[in-house]
Amino acid sequence: MDAFYSMINTAEKSLYISLLAIAFNPTAWNIVARNEYRNKTITRIFGGNTRYGCYFLAILIFSFGMLRDHLYQRALADQPRVPMLSEPYATQVPVIMFVIGQIFVVTSTWALGVTGTFLGDYFGILMDHRVEGFPFNVLRDPMYVGSTMCFAATALWYERPAGLVITLYVYIVYIIALRFEGPFTDMIYSKRAANEKKDS
Repeated sequence: MDAFYSMINTAEKSLYISLLAIAFNPTAWNIVARNEYRNKTITRIFGGNTRYGCYFLAILIFSFGMLRDHLYQRALADQPRVPMLSEPYATQVPVIMFVIGQIFVVTSTWALGVTGTFLGDYFGILMDHRVEGFPFNVLRDPMYVGSTMCFAATALWYERPAGLVITLYVYIVYIIALRFEGPFTDMIYSKRAANEKKDS
Protein backbone atom coordinates (compact mmCIF):
# COMPACT_ATOMS: atom_id res chain seq x y z
CA MET A 1 0.00 0.00 0.00
CA ASP A 2 2.89 2.34 0.77
CA ALA A 3 4.23 1.73 -2.73
CA PHE A 4 0.84 2.78 -4.17
CA TYR A 5 0.84 6.05 -2.23
CA SER A 6 4.43 6.74 -3.27
CA MET A 7 3.29 6.62 -6.92
CA ILE A 8 -0.13 8.29 -6.59
CA ASN A 9 -0.88 11.31 -4.45
CA THR A 10 -4.55 10.84 -3.54
CA ALA A 11 -4.57 14.09 -1.52
CA GLU A 12 -4.32 16.30 -4.61
CA LYS A 13 -7.57 18.05 -5.56
CA SER A 14 -6.46 18.27 -9.20
CA LEU A 15 -6.71 14.46 -9.44
CA TYR A 16 -10.41 14.47 -8.52
CA ILE A 17 -11.16 17.51 -10.69
CA SER A 18 -9.64 15.63 -13.63
CA LEU A 19 -11.70 12.50 -12.88
CA LEU A 20 -14.85 14.63 -12.64
CA ALA A 21 -14.15 16.32 -15.99
CA ILE A 22 -13.52 12.95 -17.66
CA ALA A 23 -16.85 11.56 -16.42
CA PHE A 24 -18.73 14.79 -17.12
CA ASN A 25 -18.06 14.97 -20.86
CA PRO A 26 -19.64 11.78 -22.23
CA THR A 27 -22.37 11.83 -19.56
CA ALA A 28 -23.41 15.41 -20.28
CA TRP A 29 -23.33 15.01 -24.07
CA ASN A 30 -25.44 11.86 -23.94
CA ILE A 31 -28.03 13.63 -21.77
CA VAL A 32 -28.02 16.76 -23.96
CA ALA A 33 -28.22 14.73 -27.19
CA ARG A 34 -31.10 12.56 -25.97
CA ASN A 35 -32.97 15.67 -24.89
CA GLU A 36 -32.33 17.15 -28.33
CA TYR A 37 -33.69 14.06 -30.04
CA ARG A 38 -36.88 14.14 -27.96
CA ASN A 39 -37.47 17.87 -27.42
CA LYS A 40 -35.37 19.72 -30.06
CA THR A 41 -34.25 22.23 -27.42
CA ILE A 42 -31.04 23.39 -29.14
CA THR A 43 -32.68 23.35 -32.58
CA ARG A 44 -35.42 25.69 -31.31
CA ILE A 45 -32.78 28.08 -29.94
CA PHE A 46 -31.37 28.31 -33.48
CA GLY A 47 -34.75 28.96 -35.08
CA GLY A 48 -35.29 25.38 -36.23
CA ASN A 49 -31.92 25.08 -38.00
CA THR A 50 -30.65 21.61 -37.05
CA ARG A 51 -27.19 22.16 -38.54
CA TYR A 52 -26.54 25.34 -36.56
CA GLY A 53 -27.69 23.50 -33.44
CA CYS A 54 -25.34 20.60 -34.15
CA TYR A 55 -22.43 22.95 -34.88
CA PHE A 56 -23.09 24.75 -31.59
CA LEU A 57 -23.01 21.43 -29.72
CA ALA A 58 -19.83 20.47 -31.61
CA ILE A 59 -18.12 23.67 -30.38
CA LEU A 60 -19.20 22.89 -26.81
CA ILE A 61 -18.01 19.28 -26.98
CA PHE A 62 -14.67 20.28 -28.53
CA SER A 63 -14.13 23.10 -25.99
CA PHE A 64 -14.94 20.92 -22.99
CA GLY A 65 -12.67 18.23 -24.44
CA MET A 66 -9.80 20.73 -24.50
CA LEU A 67 -10.59 21.74 -20.91
CA ARG A 68 -10.66 18.06 -19.87
CA ASP A 69 -7.22 17.52 -21.44
CA HIS A 70 -5.85 20.62 -19.69
CA LEU A 71 -7.18 19.44 -16.33
CA TYR A 72 -5.64 16.01 -16.96
CA GLN A 73 -2.22 17.57 -17.58
CA ARG A 74 -2.56 19.69 -14.45
CA ALA A 75 -3.42 16.58 -12.46
CA LEU A 76 -0.33 14.81 -13.83
CA ALA A 77 1.86 17.77 -12.88
CA ASP A 78 0.76 17.37 -9.25
CA GLN A 79 1.54 13.65 -9.15
CA PRO A 80 4.84 11.90 -8.31
CA ARG A 81 7.16 11.23 -11.22
CA VAL A 82 8.26 7.60 -11.39
CA PRO A 83 10.23 6.24 -14.38
CA MET A 84 8.24 3.37 -15.91
CA LEU A 85 10.18 2.51 -19.06
CA SER A 86 13.88 2.48 -19.77
CA GLU A 87 15.36 4.51 -22.63
CA PRO A 88 14.85 4.59 -25.54
CA TYR A 89 11.39 3.10 -24.85
CA ALA A 90 10.49 5.86 -22.38
CA THR A 91 10.47 8.24 -25.33
CA GLN A 92 9.58 5.99 -28.25
CA VAL A 93 6.58 4.13 -26.78
CA PRO A 94 4.55 7.22 -25.74
CA VAL A 95 5.31 9.01 -29.02
CA ILE A 96 4.20 6.02 -31.11
CA MET A 97 1.09 5.51 -28.95
CA PHE A 98 0.15 9.19 -29.17
CA VAL A 99 0.62 9.33 -32.94
CA ILE A 100 -1.48 6.17 -33.49
CA GLY A 101 -4.13 7.47 -31.09
CA GLN A 102 -4.32 10.80 -32.90
CA ILE A 103 -4.53 9.03 -36.27
CA PHE A 104 -7.58 7.12 -35.02
CA VAL A 105 -9.21 10.29 -33.65
CA VAL A 106 -8.49 12.50 -36.68
CA THR A 107 -9.37 9.93 -39.34
CA SER A 108 -12.61 9.07 -37.47
CA THR A 109 -13.58 12.74 -37.50
CA TRP A 110 -12.66 13.04 -41.18
CA ALA A 111 -14.68 9.95 -42.12
CA LEU A 112 -17.76 10.97 -40.13
CA GLY A 113 -17.66 14.70 -40.78
CA VAL A 114 -18.67 17.32 -38.22
CA THR A 115 -22.30 16.23 -37.91
CA GLY A 116 -21.42 12.53 -37.85
CA THR A 117 -18.80 13.07 -35.16
CA PHE A 118 -20.73 15.44 -32.94
CA LEU A 119 -24.05 13.65 -32.50
CA GLY A 120 -25.76 15.01 -35.60
CA ASP A 121 -28.01 11.94 -35.74
CA TYR A 122 -29.71 13.13 -32.55
CA PHE A 123 -30.59 16.31 -34.45
CA GLY A 124 -32.06 14.26 -37.28
CA ILE A 125 -28.99 14.71 -39.51
CA LEU A 126 -28.47 11.09 -40.49
CA MET A 127 -25.73 9.60 -42.63
CA ASP A 128 -26.75 7.83 -45.85
CA HIS A 129 -24.56 4.80 -45.21
CA ARG A 130 -22.60 3.33 -42.32
CA VAL A 131 -18.93 4.35 -42.52
CA GLU A 132 -16.94 1.18 -43.16
CA GLY A 133 -13.56 2.50 -44.32
CA PHE A 134 -10.51 3.26 -42.20
CA PRO A 135 -10.40 3.46 -39.22
CA PHE A 136 -13.81 1.81 -38.77
CA ASN A 137 -12.64 -1.28 -40.66
CA VAL A 138 -9.96 -1.70 -37.94
CA LEU A 139 -11.86 -0.75 -34.79
CA ARG A 140 -15.54 -0.42 -33.92
CA ASP A 141 -14.99 2.72 -31.82
CA PRO A 142 -11.71 4.21 -33.08
CA MET A 143 -12.32 7.66 -31.61
CA TYR A 144 -12.69 6.34 -28.06
CA VAL A 145 -9.78 3.92 -28.49
CA GLY A 146 -7.58 6.66 -29.94
CA SER A 147 -8.45 9.06 -27.13
CA THR A 148 -7.66 6.41 -24.50
CA MET A 149 -4.31 5.74 -26.18
CA CYS A 150 -3.47 9.45 -26.01
CA PHE A 151 -4.23 9.52 -22.27
CA ALA A 152 -1.92 6.54 -21.71
CA ALA A 153 0.79 8.02 -23.94
CA THR A 154 0.72 11.29 -21.99
CA ALA A 155 1.05 9.41 -18.69
CA LEU A 156 4.06 7.50 -20.02
CA TRP A 157 5.65 10.62 -21.51
CA TYR A 158 5.47 12.52 -18.21
CA GLU A 159 6.29 9.35 -16.24
CA ARG A 160 3.25 9.58 -13.99
CA PRO A 161 1.82 6.23 -12.82
CA ALA A 162 -1.29 8.14 -11.68
CA GLY A 163 -1.92 8.90 -15.35
CA LEU A 164 -2.18 5.19 -16.14
CA VAL A 165 -4.77 4.78 -13.37
CA ILE A 166 -6.69 7.74 -14.83
CA THR A 167 -6.41 6.13 -18.28
CA LEU A 168 -8.04 2.96 -16.94
CA TYR A 169 -10.80 5.16 -15.53
CA VAL A 170 -11.18 6.86 -18.96
CA TYR A 171 -11.56 3.45 -20.60
CA ILE A 172 -14.26 2.41 -18.10
CA VAL A 173 -16.13 5.71 -18.58
CA TYR A 174 -16.05 5.25 -22.37
CA ILE A 175 -17.34 1.66 -22.11
CA ILE A 176 -20.26 2.84 -19.97
CA ALA A 177 -20.97 5.74 -22.35
CA LEU A 178 -21.01 3.38 -25.34
CA ARG A 179 -23.56 1.13 -23.62
CA PHE A 180 -25.95 4.08 -23.67
CA GLU A 181 -24.85 5.78 -26.89
CA GLY A 182 -24.61 2.75 -29.18
CA PRO A 183 -28.11 1.28 -28.73
CA PHE A 184 -29.75 4.71 -28.89
CA THR A 185 -28.00 5.55 -32.15
CA ASP A 186 -28.95 2.13 -33.55
CA MET A 187 -32.57 2.86 -32.58
CA ILE A 188 -32.50 6.17 -34.50
CA TYR A 189 -31.31 4.47 -37.70
CA SER A 190 -33.67 1.49 -37.26
CA LYS A 191 -36.56 3.92 -36.95
CA ARG A 192 -35.52 5.65 -40.16
CA ALA A 193 -35.24 2.32 -41.97
CA ALA A 194 -38.71 1.32 -40.75
CA ASN A 195 -40.19 4.64 -41.92
CA GLU A 196 -38.55 4.33 -45.34
CA LYS A 197 -39.90 0.80 -45.69
CA LYS A 198 -43.37 2.01 -44.74
CA ASP A 199 -43.23 4.85 -47.30
CA SER A 200 -41.99 2.65 -50.16
